[in-house]
Amino acid sequence: MRMYDLIRKKRDGERLAKEEIDWMIRSYTNGEIPDYQMSALMMAIYFRGMNEQETLNLTLAMADSGERLDLSAIHGIKVDKHSTGGVGDKTSLALVPLVASCGIPVAKMSGRGLGHTGGTIDKLESFSGFSTAIPVETFIKNVNTIGISIMGQTADLAPADKKLYALRDVTATVDNLSLIASSIMSKKLAAGADAIVLDVKTGSGAFMKSEEDAFALAEEMVTIGKNAGRQMHALITDMDQPLGYAIGNALEVKEAIATLNGSGPEDFTELVLALGSRMLIAGKKAEDVASAEKMLRQSIQNGDALRKLEAFVKAQGGTGEEVSHPEKLPAASMQIAVPSPKSGYISHIQCDEIGVCSLLLGGGRETKDSVIDLSVGLELKKKVGDYVEKGETLAVLHANDQEKAGQAEERFLRAYRFSETQPPKRPMIFGEI
Repeated sequence: MRMYDLIRKKRDGERLAKEEIDWMIRSYTNGEIPDYQMSALMMAIYFRGMNEQETLNLTLAMADSGERLDLSAIHGIKVDKHSTGGVGDKTSLALVPLVASCGIPVAKMSGRGLGHTGGTIDKLESFSGFSTAIPVETFIKNVNTIGISIMGQTADLAPADKKLYALRDVTATVDNLSLIASSIMSKKLAAGADAIVLDVKTGSGAFMKSEEDAFALAEEMVTIGKNAGRQMHALITDMDQPLGYAIGNALEVKEAIATLNGSGPEDFTELVLALGSRMLIAGKKAEDVASAEKMLRQSIQNGDALRKLEAFVKAQGGTGEEVSHPEKLPAASMQIAVPSPKSGYISHIQCDEIGVCSLLLGGGRETKDSVIDLSVGLELKKKVGDYVEKGETLAVLHANDQEKAGQAEERFLRAYRFSETQPPKRPMIFGEI
């Protein structure tokens, strides 16, 4: 086969065969196809698209480009969850122990963050001594004994996707549904779960800004998963303002702990229960959403979920003390109140700008080598729909550097919009596929 022929075929709107896609991914992963030819093919796909079969074949080829995680030694139905990300998205921190406490084995691979917030692993490292650098054998043993484990993504998990995404990122070929969906799903399929629950975000802080695009991406990923033999659920959820009130690694851990104590923010609790109920249904622990949510709420009320979080932290090197004493989590040296510049209803929060504020404070990575400050971030006091008086506190910045705090405050105030009338409330859940 020749890469030239594949580029020409796709340029002319023809379909690539499975054998051609398999060869292309294998050869590119092995370094036998140069970046300039793969870039040309990605641009042809960007403009010409891929059909359902091509998208599935691309996803499977990328999933097979490295090692697939074998979870067959884990008892029960393994259910994974994936979020397309956003600001204040600490969902896994509360969801995973909550679902595990109801008898669903959770074997999850997570990554670090690059951008305005930390990833799940960064947030978990707010627990002293906690580590996700564990061998697969320990990972599987922990799931079988306590029902939960999270480890870092290995270099061998879908290596073709890592190479392709880096190339797409610098050639303006990221925004194509087939390429986005196959990138996400190749890693999920390689991670070995029997069922996958997707949290597809929409709004100003999401990758998919419009509802229509979010539904389209969810549909594409669900189709891929079903065609690959997985049980699939997808929720399209709101990310037009930060999730909950905490943005920043240790601050988000505190909010997750509060949620498992039954005192979490209303929007975050709603999302955790919605995703958790679908995971219980996928794992055959409940027949419908109502009975699943009842089980989840009971686990919060009787303390099972919080105890599961503590057992999980201890099993991966932590002391677990912070679970019952969140005040022991990393804390910033300064807490700076940001006053409202005017009175009125908060009509809009430019969500991604709030994420940038956390980055400016040191809570995210601008490059892969950046060191995250786990203690910094923002604690919102007012969100969309709330009325605020001039001078009243909109948020509290948690900072360790006065200059960075000043930059973050200036950026923060530009993200808020005010009106004389109360805006309509956006739903947390827009739909399900």
